Amino acid sequence: MTHYVYILRCSDDTYYTGSTMYLRRRLKEHLSGHGAKYVKGRLPVELVYTELYPTLSEARRREARIKTMCHDEKTNLIEKGERYRMR
Repeated sequence: MTHYVYILRCSDDTYYTGSTMYLRRRLKEHLSGHGAKYVKGRLPVELVYTELYPTLSEARRREARIKTMCHDEKTNLIEKGERYRMR
């Protein structure tokens, strides 16, 4: 199974990082206000970055690492990576 690590840009220009096996569903949850509490108060959000991992443990480790980054480091990561486009 594929596990996603993703970054959302919130309406206040902060970032939210999460992980999930079902990216499309999780994004819909966030956009409807039923996702993370942090995101709920900062709608709308935009999916700006994703990474794929083969295992949940790898995805969670990467998520934790990204969460320790400062805003500028996350911005650089996003700018260097490819923007994910849902089809």
